[in-house]
Amino acid sequence: MRFSGRTITVFFCCGLALAVPLAGDARAPVIEEAQAAYAEGRFRDAAQIAESDGTSQGLVLAAQSLTEHGYFVVAKGGRKVVFERAAALAQAAIRADPDNADAHLQLARATGRLAQAVGSFEAAERGYAGVIREAAETSLRLDPGLALAHLALGRWHAGVVNAVGPFLAGITYGARESHAIASLEQALKLVPDSKEITLQYALGLLEMDEDDYRDKAMGLLKRAIALPARDALDRLLHKQAVERLNALESSGG
Repeated sequence: MRFSGRTITVFFCCGLALAVPLAGDARAPVIEEAQAAYAEGRFRDAAQIAESDGTSQGLVLAAQSLTEHGYFVVAKGGRKVVFERAAALAQAAIRADPDNADAHLQLARATGRLAQAVGSFEAAERGYAGVIREAAETSLRLDPGLALAHLALGRWHAGVVNAVGPFLAGITYGARESHAIASLEQALKLVPDSKEITLQYALGLLEMDEDDYRDKAMGLLKRAIALPARDALDRLLHKQAVERLNALESSGG
């Protein structure tokens, strides 16, 4: 079964900083330096610094940073190699600590961006949809309270429903609109002040059915815009929310 011409869109979180243990760790200055670079929007620098830490959490931060660098900074033609590297870093983080929920989450995120970069056909041929879902669900099994993993799974359901339609999504992939909404709602419930989660909830709804969910999505976009931007990534997300809201308002209906 191949996906339709529409790309399965699976966006994964980064409005929330990952919880990287620092106390008593001799390598803490490396992680702190990487976190500072990330907060400033120097995602490539953050990735390089975090990777040098060599721990599972360092590799997680490196994967997260490189995924953001690829999406927000790199031109479309060069994104594939960046996302492939981000996915490889996430896999290395999993090998270093298979029980690290954040590592599985970052594998889902990086693979989701990679699926967008290569297009529907290649993504289907490579089985990226299965990788994304398995990684997100593993993350949740390890940490049921990880809001960004709920977000990842919700966007996976929404993306598959959008790509192949509700019927085929359900019988072929087990993806359902109701599951998408439930996961997105849970993510927002866990962290209601996240600009990323609020924005991605809106985008997930619009991806499934712009007509049916227009009003709710517009409300979520306005809510995302009203939330304060805490770092460089939030400022990028703020701009994205403003642009999407303006597009909806200008389209009428």
